[in-house]
Amino acid sequence: MQSLIVGELMTSHVARARPETSFDGLVRLLRRRRVSGVPVLDRDDKVVGVVSEKDLAKTRDRRATAAELMSSPAITVHPEQRGVDAARVMDRHRVNRLPVVDEEDRLIGIVTRGDLMRLFLRTDAAIRADVEGQVLPRATRAPEGAVRVAVSDGLVMLDGQVPATADIPGAVRQVWRVDGVTGVVSRLRTGDEEKATGPGRR
Repeated sequence: MQSLIVGELMTSHVARARPETSFDGLVRLLRRRRVSGVPVLDRDDKVVGVVSEKDLAKTRDRRATAAELMSSPAITVHPEQRGVDAARVMDRHRVNRLPVVDEEDRLIGIVTRGDLMRLFLRTDAAIRADVEGQVLPRATRAPEGAVRVAVSDGLVMLDGQVPATADIPGAVRQVWRVDGVTGVVSRLRTGDEEKATGPGRR
């Protein structure tokens, strides 16, 4: 099952500013690099904040520095984190970019909303192949063909019998972890449930 991590999605060549970078210097940097925001680093290359076009637009004081304009502390991620988890962090904090840092909080890259969109541009066929070929055999131990999988715009629908009721919640969680999945509808059941409800009843 494909699960891209931040290190595979990030940009390594990152525009950066220092706390003492001036307002005009920030404007020139953003224009030259054609970006809408940059991390601010201290002398040890550790991320201390992020300054964006929105931050610049909030002030009329052209004497302001990056240290005065930046959002701090910076919200960061590590390269081994899953891309989908980074996307959730962006949504939760309403930011458009996340500096990527190493174990010592030194900048090694940046990941943007545009980078993360690659995770959600997968075809329904690719998602179905992951679910059928890799998730269900491990999560449910069901024989081939016992579970029918349909995918529409990233919504995965599961219908069929599995050996044990206890396997169902884990299977659903694993399907959610497949890149590109936007939702899961489960009609999974066991043979015992089928006997209890009678044929054709849910």
